[in-house]
Amino acid sequence: MGHKMRLNMLEVKRQLLHITIGFVTLILIIWGILTPLILFLIIVFSAVLSILSKRYRIPIVSWFLENFEREKEKSRFPGRGFISFFVGVLLATKLFEQNIAYASIMILTLGDSISHMVGIHLGRIRNPLNGIKSIEGNLAGGLAGFMGAIFFVNPWLAGIGSFGAMLIEAIQVKMNETIVDDNIIVPLVAGAIITLARSLIF
Repeated sequence: MGHKMRLNMLEVKRQLLHITIGFVTLILIIWGILTPLILFLIIVFSAVLSILSKRYRIPIVSWFLENFEREKEKSRFPGRGFISFFVGVLLATKLFEQNIAYASIMILTLGDSISHMVGIHLGRIRNPLNGIKSIEGNLAGGLAGFMGAIFFVNPWLAGIGSFGAMLIEAIQVKMNETIVDDNIIVPLVAGAIITLARSLIF
């Protein structure tokens, strides 16, 4: 019971950090501080730190890994979530028009995090598309992402994009038998759905 509680608290801390980084990142993008080039450099620099952290203790980086990283990732791919988050953000900013990119980042920031937290603590009905995640988590994530996206696109598009992204997120997309990270899948799917829906309907 104690071990499960520690795991749950770790996931809560991870998702709260995810939300914080997401909001700060979006604000800095809107202000023009985080350009695509800087986002790319953050990804490269973080990847280098990830490799080095497997062999050396790096101030600040090691503290974050010890307090927020899942055990299985510490030895395999330290900082994977952080790096994949910025990959997802960079792809969204490059592939979609400004407001759709912002909405996609909000769906990633709120939808993905809330779905994990609600699924862990309140999830009771297993999602038939996944078997691990819960229906309650996916619905809560869809609603949270919708609430963030409506600041940038109209409510219909926000709803379609957010709930559509949560649906695909539950499936667990694989490439060469490797599960593609949610941080990449969610903003790409959200942005693609919103773009397509707007061109067909609105």
